[in-house]
Amino acid sequence: MSWTPPAGTAALIFDCDGTLADTMPAHFRAWQVVLAGVGIDFGEARFYQLGGVPTEKIVRIIAAENGVTFSEEQVATLTHGKEAEFVKSLAHVTAIEPVREIAARYRGRLPTAVASGGYREVIAQTLRVVGMADWFDATVTAEDTTRHKPEPDVFLEAARRLKADATKCVVFEDTDIGLEAARRAGMVGIDVRLWPRGV
Repeated sequence: MSWTPPAGTAALIFDCDGTLADTMPAHFRAWQVVLAGVGIDFGEARFYQLGGVPTEKIVRIIAAENGVTFSEEQVATLTHGKEAEFVKSLAHVTAIEPVREIAARYRGRLPTAVASGGYREVIAQTLRVVGMADWFDATVTAEDTTRHKPEPDVFLEAARRLKADATKCVVFEDTDIGLEAARRAGMVGIDVRLWPRGV
C-alpha cells in the first residue's frame, strides 16, 4: 500500500477483527454453531452490522430482536461458547495484508494501538497467530471501557494510553459501527473494506 499518514498524525489505531486479521468469517461460523443450539437465526448481514460490538452485548441484542429472554447464566454460557468456538478456528486465520504492511511500516515510527470490541485474551491470541503480538504500544479491549462502539470510548482510551491528541489520531476500521466511533472520537477513520486484500 502507498498510504501515508496525513500531516500532523500523532498515532495510528487499528481495529483487530476484520482489519488486522481476517477473522470475520470464523466469527460468523462460531455464531452459527452456538446459536443453532438455542434456535436463533443470526443472518450474515446482521452479523456484519454488529461488527465491533462485544459478544455479550450481541447476545443480548439478538435475544431481544428474536423475542427471547435469556437468564444471566445463559448469556454467559453463550458468550463463552461463541468465543471458545472461534478460538478453535484461530490456526487458520491470516493477516489482512495491506493493513499489516502499514502497521509494520509505522511500527516504532509512530505510536500505535489496537482498539477492539473483542475480549483481551482472544485478541491477544489473534495477534499472536498473525505475528503481531508485540507490535503495538497499547491494546484496548472490551473489558477496558463501559461503553463500546459506536461510542468513541475505546478509541479515546487508546489515544490516552498513547499520550496522543485524539484529533490527530488515524483509525483503521472495517465496520460502519467502528467508523462511527472514530468519527465521534474526532479521529480520521480509514475504511479498509475499500482496499484490495492483495498487494
